[in-house]
Amino acid sequence: MNAKELIARRVALELHDGDIVNLGIGLPTQVVNYLPQGIHITLQSENGFLGLGPVTEAHPNLVNAGGQPCGLLPGAAMFDSAFSFALIRGGHVDASVLGGLQVDQGANLANWMVPGKMVPGMGGAMDLVTGAKRVIIAMEHCAKDGSSKILKQCTLPLTAKNKVSMIVTELAVFSFENGKLVLKEHAPGVSLDTIREKTDADYTVAADVKAMPIAVEEGVA
Repeated sequence: MNAKELIARRVALELHDGDIVNLGIGLPTQVVNYLPQGIHITLQSENGFLGLGPVTEAHPNLVNAGGQPCGLLPGAAMFDSAFSFALIRGGHVDASVLGGLQVDQGANLANWMVPGKMVPGMGGAMDLVTGAKRVIIAMEHCAKDGSSKILKQCTLPLTAKNKVSMIVTELAVFSFENGKLVLKEHAPGVSLDTIREKTDADYTVAADVKAMPIAVEEGVA
């Protein structure tokens, strides 16, 4: 199992039956492949959909917010961007799962821009991070150069301040509790010392820290 699959499987366990969920582009879109049996969610896309279906059943004239072909499930609704962002800003999205470039110990997120590089823009990220009831960041623990992506303070332009609820990486699961970063789980076979070595941020270890469970049954949204 590669890092991205491990992360997607663990995030899938955070979603509840009936949730309205927005999945960011890239790794987060894999989460729907690993929903536990009996868990059904409604996917929201900021370009105007509720009830997105699997990419494998894509309609040639429909794309999600990331520009990927997508399908629609029975009962789906389509609307304009104004209504879509009213849903997001109004707190009607139960969970938003996004990738991240950096998260810091203050629950701040940077995920939309690298100075000096061409980027497509922030999309709906700022609205999703501030409007969703829970914000789960699904990302690899370290950057390509080996540096930690979980920092004392973000160095990239922020997407939002103090809005991250949980971080899931291939090494660990952290949550923010009472304004503090707490290590809740370690990946199978990964020691607490390894996580400490690869994490720049200050954090505490939960008294009941445990091995990371992962979804083992594949489902559909």
